[in-house]
Amino acid sequence: MSGSEGADTADERAQTSESGVPAEGALVRDRFSSDEVFQRIIAAADEEITSSRRELFFAGLAGGLAITITVLVYSSMIATTGEVTGDSVVGYNSVVASLLYPIGFIYIIIGGYQLYTENTLPPVALTLERFASIPALLRNWSIVLLGNFTGGAIGAIVLAHGGVLTGGADVAAMQISQSGIDESAFSLFTKGAVAGLVVAGVVWVEYASRDTISRLIVVYLAFLCIPLGNLYHSVVSFTEMCYLLLLGEVGVALGMTDFVIPVLLGNTIGGVVLVTVVNYYQTSESRLGSMYDSEITKLSKREWLFGRFAGRSYVPLIDTHERTGAPVSDDAFRLMVPVSNPRTDTRLVELACTIADQKPSATVHLVHIVQMPRGTTYEYTGRQRSRITSESKKRLTALQDSLDYEDIAIEASTVVSYNSFEEIFSQARQDKADLVVMDWDENDSWGTLRSGRPIDELTSTLPCDFLVLRDRGLDTSEVLLPTAGGPDSDLSADVARALRDSVGSTVRLLHVVDSPAEREAGEQFLEEWAAERDLADTEQIIDDSGDVERAIAREAPDPGLVLIGATERGMISRLARGSLHLKVIEEVDSSVLLAERPHRRGLLQRLFG
Repeated sequence: MSGSEGADTADERAQTSESGVPAEGALVRDRFSSDEVFQRIIAAADEEITSSRRELFFAGLAGGLAITITVLVYSSMIATTGEVTGDSVVGYNSVVASLLYPIGFIYIIIGGYQLYTENTLPPVALTLERFASIPALLRNWSIVLLGNFTGGAIGAIVLAHGGVLTGGADVAAMQISQSGIDESAFSLFTKGAVAGLVVAGVVWVEYASRDTISRLIVVYLAFLCIPLGNLYHSVVSFTEMCYLLLLGEVGVALGMTDFVIPVLLGNTIGGVVLVTVVNYYQTSESRLGSMYDSEITKLSKREWLFGRFAGRSYVPLIDTHERTGAPVSDDAFRLMVPVSNPRTDTRLVELACTIADQKPSATVHLVHIVQMPRGTTYEYTGRQRSRITSESKKRLTALQDSLDYEDIAIEASTVVSYNSFEEIFSQARQDKADLVVMDWDENDSWGTLRSGRPIDELTSTLPCDFLVLRDRGLDTSEVLLPTAGGPDSDLSADVARALRDSVGSTVRLLHVVDSPAEREAGEQFLEEWAAERDLADTEQIIDDSGDVERAIAREAPDPGLVLIGATERGMISRLARGSLHLKVIEEVDSSVLLAERPHRRGLLQRLFG
């Protein structure tokens, strides 16, 4: 290639952006297309929709507290530019008084806090694409709104009783708050809708900006429209209502129904319908670009409407499900195996297949879950998708070829997600699994939990039975099953029976009583328990020391496998927190298989633990 040709090529590259937008004329080089803006919003929404309740609430709380600053400076500027006469401020300059009104919103948007009205755009865009369910969207909204209102209420307490509003600012705050109460519900709704349009529009333009200065200018000018246009924002209105409530000027019911709720409904309708939906449909059919292809299976209509109650509530970055086995009936036993590395998880998969092989009709679903670092964008993932899926498929195929179970249908899929541990539970619900067999290695899925994530959100209601293997060179020739009864021990018994019948494992049962005086009762219990579970021909050991862990350590086979059922307080949640108190698991040299079954919980237990 000649020098002139190279220069021409370089010049052409300089004339266009990466997406091909020309650098000259009406369109400038650093301007995003509407499709590109939508892609940025989708990537941001993924972060929001997968945030924990704690993260969302406290980000919303910070947002509510920041709104208090807006109420404070707006009231102070009105008092400063006007004259206080009795219980009102007159003659103030509305333009000057509004100059600092956007400050709280600047803190929120630039600082990354959560605001309900700002939240109408990104999660809704994700929901419209059926990457997130409607229940997931409503969960996001409700937690952020609760945080905003809590922060606003705390701020109102400070304003009303903290001596912060001085020099007539308290009179101005009461005046502007009362003016909202005096407006009609319809007027509040329509003005709230326009304000919702402004706020959600800010989000769209913000993601079209490339630097903080541009975002700052956009946020400032947009939110300046609210006081100048005499519009209403729901979180500001709630803070003002709480201020009047604390001063005894309004009741809760009246303040909510005649002021806050009409504004809230208007903000929601304005943000969702007038901006989010309109902006969605003004993008092209290729609005997702490389972010989406056939490797991402969108939510079904039932999942979209009902969330995890119908399967799953969120779509990971890549989710491909390839059926490779013979067709099976819908009532077949389904066993899912989360695989972190198909090359090294052979023993885990063989254990799962051994259990499934004892069922009349069974399917084993191998799910290769690939952890994607937080902050990796959808666009980057799209460029790497072909390499990830092809490499995963190659490894899964090699793993399947090494298995010799003719009566088991084996399926394989690859999932790429920011939250590999959480994805295990989502995939189990989606797959309608009867049993999940997974490993316990702090360097794999267990180690990907974000700091502070409330594990109980995932583990409080298990989707199915779980077996968790601590593999120390798995050897199933001899199996020890300690039991005190209960459903989790029943699951351990199922595993022991499957190993005995399939690979000829020698099974021993262990029951620990508190004293020698209880030995006879213990023998009777263990004999009856074994007979009911088709384990009557096994060796039965009664330990009268009262120390369960020491008894397990004494009787544990080496090599071999110990089957331990969960306590009523659960097992998986304790493993995830690193708070499992069974020290014997680390003391024995044999492999350990922990079993846990879903436990029904009442409403009070769900709310308070």
